[in-house]
Amino acid sequence: MRAVDVIARKRDGEELTAEEIEWLVRGSVSGDVADYQLSAWLMAVYLKGMSPSETIALTRAMASSGRILDLGELAPRAVDKHSSGGVGDKISLVAGPIAAAAGVIVPKMSGRGLGFTGGTLDKLESIPGLRVGLSIGEILEQARNVGLVIASQTADLAPADGKLYALRDVTATVGSLPLIVSSILSKKLAGGAPSIVLDVKAGTGAFMKTAGEAEQLARALVDVGSACGRRVIALVSAMDQPLGKAVGNAVEVDEAVETLRGRGPDDVRELALTIAAEMVQCAGLAETEAKARDLAREALTSGRALAKLRAMVEAQGGDTSVIDDPSRLPRAPIREMVRSPVGGFIARLDAGVVGTTLTALGAGREKKGDPIDHRIGAIFHRKVGDRVEVDEPLFELHLARPEQTSFARERLLQAYHWSQEPVDHPNVVIGRFAQRRDP
Repeated sequence: MRAVDVIARKRDGEELTAEEIEWLVRGSVSGDVADYQLSAWLMAVYLKGMSPSETIALTRAMASSGRILDLGELAPRAVDKHSSGGVGDKISLVAGPIAAAAGVIVPKMSGRGLGFTGGTLDKLESIPGLRVGLSIGEILEQARNVGLVIASQTADLAPADGKLYALRDVTATVGSLPLIVSSILSKKLAGGAPSIVLDVKAGTGAFMKTAGEAEQLARALVDVGSACGRRVIALVSAMDQPLGKAVGNAVEVDEAVETLRGRGPDDVRELALTIAAEMVQCAGLAETEAKARDLAREALTSGRALAKLRAMVEAQGGDTSVIDDPSRLPRAPIREMVRSPVGGFIARLDAGVVGTTLTALGAGREKKGDPIDHRIGAIFHRKVGDRVEVDEPLFELHLARPEQTSFARERLLQAYHWSQEPVDHPNVVIGRFAQRRDP
């Protein structure tokens, strides 16, 4: 088999066999297929697409390119969770502990932020001492003893994905639906959990800009995941405005803790409970959606979910005092409250503008490997649907240097759009997709 022939067949719109795809994926890891050939193939896939059977074959091959985590006796109650990324998305830090407190085993391998979307690992590393780089043995032990682990992906899980994603990032092929699906699901298959709950974001602060695009991705993830032998639930959630009030790293950890204390924003609480309830039902701990919701709500209101987060932080070497006193998290030296220049109803708060602004200030990274400042962020006191009077608090800036203030203030004010007529508060969950039958 030759790479040039596989590239040419896809270039011409032909359907590749599972054997051809597996051969190419193996070659990407071994080095037998050169980067320039992989790049050409990725562009051919981007332009010509892939059939469902090709996407399934690619997902399986990428998952099998390294080790598949064996959860053993933990597997029946193990549920993985993934978000496609958004602005202010700290849901893993809330839904994970809620689900674990309700009896779900949550072995979650997360990623870092890139561009305007924040990463769960970056947020967790706001906690002094906390380690996310755990070995397979440590992940399994913590899953067994604590029931909750959030760690970085190890190098031997789906290594082909790391290779292909790095090339996609520099060849303008990230936006291909089959490549997105195979990238997400190959890592989840390698993680070993038999059930997966996915949160696909839709809006200006997400990779999928419209609900239609997000629904297409959600359906594809469910169909391919089901064909690969997993139970998959995909929710579509709104990301036209930031999720919650806090955007940043340390400020989002603070908000996650507050939510687990019962004092967080309504949208964060609602989405976290919805996802946790799906995880509870997938783990077989509740027969109905209503019962699963009750179990998730009780895990939150009883304080057991907060205790589960504390146990995870302790197990991963973090300073657990931040759970009781979030003021011990990294704090920005410059804080400024920005007040509303106009009165009226907030019609729009552009999450994309918020995300790119805070990334430029140092809260995120433009390219892989860039350092981030965990202290930088913003707290939005008023959001879409709220009525605001002139000079009322609108948002609070958390900055590293005084000279950042003017830029941050002006850019974030541009994210707001106003109406003199009442505006509805938007729903956070806008769609749900499940496989037609259990695998």
